[in-house]
Amino acid sequence: MSDLLSGLDALGLGDLKDMQLYEKAEEKGNDTGAEVKQEKKQQEQDFLFDKTYTCPICNKIFKSHTVKAGKIKMKGTDTDLRPRYDQLDMIKYEVIACPHCGYAALLRYFPYLIATQKKAIIEKICTSYKSRDDETEYYTYEDALERFKLALVNAIVKGAKSSEKAYICLKTAWLLRGQAEGLDLKSPDYQEKVKTIKAQEKDFLKNALEGFMTARQTEEYPMCGMDEATIDYLIASMAIEFEQYEVTSRLLSSILTSSTANPRMKDKARDLRDTVLKKIRESN
Repeated sequence: MSDLLSGLDALGLGDLKDMQLYEKAEEKGNDTGAEVKQEKKQQEQDFLFDKTYTCPICNKIFKSHTVKAGKIKMKGTDTDLRPRYDQLDMIKYEVIACPHCGYAALLRYFPYLIATQKKAIIEKICTSYKSRDDETEYYTYEDALERFKLALVNAIVKGAKSSEKAYICLKTAWLLRGQAEGLDLKSPDYQEKVKTIKAQEKDFLKNALEGFMTARQTEEYPMCGMDEATIDYLIASMAIEFEQYEVTSRLLSSILTSSTANPRMKDKARDLRDTVLKKIRESN
């Protein structure tokens, strides 16, 4: 699965790195110096607190860093709706991971498991997971990426819906984008690092696109807490990255003619339509 699940060896889950993310259709019926690091660490931890959770798999109690509500301000969004904040990257804190058994998921999915899912996670995750007690005062991008990959492999193992797996992939792509933006421009290997991270981001975006397109045909709304217009917009914006302009145009037209899409989403759809028309002209 390319590099989507690479790096899980340290958690004892290296044997799961080649798992298939989505079932095939036919099968289904910054390194800026110690001083800067310390400054960032002190600033970021001021916006965090430790929230207590009970793991639905092993029933053990643990704490996870959580962003204090109302303490940070959003400064805008990217074209694909990735939120950007002034003080820190909130996406780093969206995965809840049990340090005892290895169960992990996005917060909205964490408590909700059925018996068969628990059984699969215990057999394929918990039995191999290497418990670690290395909680830091804040999560670096490397820490967060490991947690997102752990959430993704859990989602695959438990047979999660395509939308959940796609949502994890989308947010992992956003996480990687934030990591690239935070790199030290003066680092001698800056260009190499950016190239590597951008390649990973595109890989996760591609899988997010595939998953949401499948979910759109097989699942009901709301999906991942989003309505139909928002999902269509997300798919349209990701499709542009892979030059699937027909997909983008079709979905944007659906949003613009929808009687239920809100005015804000229609405005975004119009802006994105202008972008895709420009790209189509350039490609011709």
